[in-house]
Amino acid sequence: MKLTRVLTKKLASFWFFSLASVAIVFVLAAFISFFHLANRIQEQQVAELKTMLIDHHKQYESWDLETWLPPVLMSYKTISFELKENHQQHFVYQGNLTTSFTREYDLLIDEDAQLTMYLKLEAPYKLHRIDGFEVAFMLLALSLIGLFVRFGFKWLSKQLFGVEELIERGQLILEGNHNQAIEQVGNGQPKILNEAITQLLEELQDAHKERSRFDKFIRSNTFLDAETGIGNRLFLKNRLAALSNDYGMLSHGVVYFLEMEELDIVQQEIGDVAVMEFLLTCVNGIDTVLQSQANSFLARRSFNQLAIVVPQISLMESDSLAGKILNICLRLPLPEGVKADNFFHIGGAYFSVADDSNQLLEEAEMALRAAQYQGNSTWFMYDKGIVDQEFAKGSVRWRSLLEVAIEKHKFEVFVQPVVDYEESPLHLEVFGRIRESKESYIRAPQYVPMAVKCGLMPQIDRLVINMLLTQFLKQAKYRDNHYCINLSLDSILSDSFVHWLKNQLLEHRNLVKLLTFEITESIAIRHQAQIKPVFNLLAKMGASLSVDSVGQQVVGSQYLKELGVHYIKLHPSIVRQIHLRPENQLFVRSLIGSLYRTDVQLCAQGVETFEEWQTLKILGVSGGQGTLFSDIVSLYTRVA
Repeated sequence: MKLTRVLTKKLASFWFFSLASVAIVFVLAAFISFFHLANRIQEQQVAELKTMLIDHHKQYESWDLETWLPPVLMSYKTISFELKENHQQHFVYQGNLTTSFTREYDLLIDEDAQLTMYLKLEAPYKLHRIDGFEVAFMLLALSLIGLFVRFGFKWLSKQLFGVEELIERGQLILEGNHNQAIEQVGNGQPKILNEAITQLLEELQDAHKERSRFDKFIRSNTFLDAETGIGNRLFLKNRLAALSNDYGMLSHGVVYFLEMEELDIVQQEIGDVAVMEFLLTCVNGIDTVLQSQANSFLARRSFNQLAIVVPQISLMESDSLAGKILNICLRLPLPEGVKADNFFHIGGAYFSVADDSNQLLEEAEMALRAAQYQGNSTWFMYDKGIVDQEFAKGSVRWRSLLEVAIEKHKFEVFVQPVVDYEESPLHLEVFGRIRESKESYIRAPQYVPMAVKCGLMPQIDRLVINMLLTQFLKQAKYRDNHYCINLSLDSILSDSFVHWLKNQLLEHRNLVKLLTFEITESIAIRHQAQIKPVFNLLAKMGASLSVDSVGQQVVGSQYLKELGVHYIKLHPSIVRQIHLRPENQLFVRSLIGSLYRTDVQLCAQGVETFEEWQTLKILGVSGGQGTLFSDIVSLYTRVA
């Protein structure tokens, strides 16, 4: 807290000034009483002297004052005395005292005889002299008062310390740091109030987790097969839609259909439990093969048929992958009574850019039927004729191409705006493209999978970030926008890359506030522990954080709060024709509900039509990105 111990300081100050005020009042009262008492005593002495003079005048005809009056006046500390009768002097006394603090009395003793007395005395408060004992006593009293005040302040601070801890927890809650507040239990006072806050925070944390579990439940029931836990037919449809647009597929790859012959008959013979165990074993085996294939996914089309989609793979590699999947399946322990020689059939269809997605599924179905006609467990690839050689490059050729592009700085920065609700730019998402010729570029979705395989992504990320910081943002005209930079998993997990990035941001610290660093949801989920320190570092340096492709994975949303991201972006498969898909709308509503009371902005990727954008705005999405607003263009063109 910026203002710590505020209550203690205020109450202690109030207590101290109250005590001081009471002490001052008592001291003033004592002084006033002292002066008043001293004056009263002196007035009584003067009155006694007057009485003695009256009695003496009545008893004796002659004054004869020299015998008894001077000792009396001396005892009164008299400075001067004069007695007159009918304005004639009868007696004069002059003491040997000299002081500037005096008090004079001019009294009429006998009105008939016109007898008057003038008396000049030392001021009554000067008559008392403070001795050493009284000074010591006063010093002791002041010391005791000081000790009492110090003890009282410590006691009050100790009593209020628990209240201050309670205030500090309340401040953390108001700032939204609920996790820190729940960890900082302390010794808050009143204790019952502190325990009540702790219990409410724990219930709130459980509610957040329950909300995350509910989000996962919605995703699971919408996009997952209830029995196997993999994607269902709708999931397959959404993911294929994300890989295509109105003009066809956006990249190259392969689709496999794997079918288990007469699995329904086997289920009747051995039971549901045994068949489900076999299916799960089969799914796990295929997952192990697909781990090396970036962005690949598995879905269940029907009771006995699985679909496998692998983007960014060459034709030669797709043939090899089909053989690997079949070998894995043949090595599985089959249900009793099932023969492996004619049980598994795989049909594959290779696709290129601009291929129709519906036709692709038909080709995969035809390939599957061709595999079944062969009469044994086998695979078959649909032959469309000549495949574009550009997308059939092997790993060696890709490595050579990428290394040359890195060495000769053939990368160029392209951007696409992410707009807010009113279609004003939030930031520009940065894409690195490889320049092949003056008008030809290799897009990131084409080279990134091969760059990941070749381990070159950290170098590419360095090159793009360095170009943005040194080539563009040093010019004032480019600093009017914010920029979103995608980071690969290899880059985030590389200590050398993180160290380099930290040094770059420190060197250009005035530009850090213009940057947003983005990762995909799959990286955020699978490597949350490793990327959290990197995200914390970037956030402390002033950069914003983002997670894209949200909705591809069937997970909860708790990780978004734990990573402290500022933006999340829906995957295009969720956005595509969302105005016609109630299940996708339900998912977006659930996600927005889980972000309640956070500063996270939800954006949508791949917005292509006005209907999609209107539906997203009605649902509560904060921003959008896609061809509806702008194509991906060179940063030079965007700012020029």
